[in-house]
Amino acid sequence: MTEGPTDESSLKGLADAIKLLYGTEAREWTADDVISLVDELSVVPQEWLMENNARLLLLSGNSICFTFLASKAVNGRALELARLMVFMVLVCEKDLYHMDWAVRMMQKVCKVFSTPWERNNFLQCLENSFARMLMDMLQAVLAGDRDEEDSSFLNLFHLLNAQASFHKEILSLAMGSST
Repeated sequence: MTEGPTDESSLKGLADAIKLLYGTEAREWTADDVISLVDELSVVPQEWLMENNARLLLLSGNSICFTFLASKAVNGRALELARLMVFMVLVCEKDLYHMDWAVRMMQKVCKVFSTPWERNNFLQCLENSFARMLMDMLQAVLAGDRDEEDSSFLNLFHLLNAQASFHKEILSLAMGSST
């Protein structure tokens, strides 16, 4: 979880356990409890890669994922939320999830912000996070940081495709609603 991106099968069991804790029968676990659990899992004993954290949230289901993201929005953690959202978009691309899921999740989270300024700040942070990650990955490729799988180039490729797909969904939504 801390050294490299993991695959879906490695996180499925953990995500299923989290869903059970938050399910309708487990009334002892509140949303705050589940948020705290996911937060703690991703930093103990060492901080997880953000991609693995995003993948766990995706696998945990819409309700848990939204609750976790909304908590970041409510607590004024727009930059952290934006970075996590970029990684969720990347995971959608890599794991072949529909990108409209990420766009709908972003729309729901945007409704949580109490002011237009907070929402716009988040959206600006989101775009800046995309740009920053792309520049970091491009720098790694240009520096020749390559392993036998050429993962730095592949990560750049996935992030470029993810960003394009994400923005295509947003534009499609915006253009579709204006006609």
